[in-house]
Amino acid sequence: MNGRLRDDEVVVGGDARQRYYDSSGYGRPLGGQEIALSRVEAAYLLFKGDIDSVVRDGSASRGESDDEEMGFRAFLADAGGEIVARFLVYADLRDRGFYLSPDREGWVDAPRSNDDFVVYPRGKGPWDDAVLYRIRVVGERADVSAEELGDAVLAVVDEESEITYLETDEADLRGSSGTDHPHGVAADLLDDRVLVWDPPAALHERGFYGQPLDARDGDRNRSGVLQLSLVEAAYLAREGVLSLDAETVRERGREVERGRFDRRLRVYRALRERGIVPKTGFKFGADFRTYADVESVDDLGHSECLVRVLPADHVFSPRDLSLDVRLAHGVRKRMIFALVGPNEQITDWISVSRLTP
Repeated sequence: MNGRLRDDEVVVGGDARQRYYDSSGYGRPLGGQEIALSRVEAAYLLFKGDIDSVVRDGSASRGESDDEEMGFRAFLADAGGEIVARFLVYADLRDRGFYLSPDREGWVDAPRSNDDFVVYPRGKGPWDDAVLYRIRVVGERADVSAEELGDAVLAVVDEESEITYLETDEADLRGSSGTDHPHGVAADLLDDRVLVWDPPAALHERGFYGQPLDARDGDRNRSGVLQLSLVEAAYLAREGVLSLDAETVRERGREVERGRFDRRLRVYRALRERGIVPKTGFKFGADFRTYADVESVDDLGHSECLVRVLPADHVFSPRDLSLDVRLAHGVRKRMIFALVGPNEQITDWISVSRLTP
């Protein structure tokens, strides 16, 4: 059976609707038994030998009198290099037993311009309403805008044609941590940290702020001195907990971290307001590690998430994104990206994780 290339679609007649669409979810019906295949669908059927060739009308496209028949090799070359990565992902998902359609007008309802495929749950196809994944195909050297993540799966094709699937979702972080804050606690701003003198027990024991100066001794803050990071101190000073000017602490943070500090402070405050305790994520290459349900530092448990704070217009390389996700997975944590836009507005919380379809 042959197809005919027409306006970037491959039209197949005969018993095509029954043979390809009804039985296996390929293409879209045109009326009668004809269907239209996208180029990547046609390439896959050529590769599998389910279509013999694709005929291009030479007289219409190139001023020639004879039709030109293309096999798999010629068809890929004709489509241009950009089809290769999409073909690899399409073939991988088809071989895993999924039906999928191009995410474009005519194939699916409400197509999204940034996505390449809609994947249906196993046992379902384009005639059903259920959607399992929306797939966006990128090469390992492509740029990925942080603002375009969420509610999609990135299929990253590396230089050896291996595919890594990264699932991106909107994250809603919530917890039950909290404590009654004291007021006017004595503290000193020293370089890039703050020391709190004779802190109320609630500050560290239940609120998990800071670290006792003698924490390594194993005793319960024998020295009576608590160390706070600048981001913790700026937050507590604004809340009136510390006897420090909040803007002075914030200015010190800006001197130390420049533009990063205001973004990190905004996310720190948001996490605390959501009942989550943020602590430094430096060991994991992140801004924060988080604890959702802290009642006491004696029963702390493991942190659940790593949070990186980024400007809303940040652009990832797939390699860096994969590194962050791999590290978080390796320490049994969830990777979250907090995007901060102009005027310190948090525009999104994005969760990214490895996916095995």
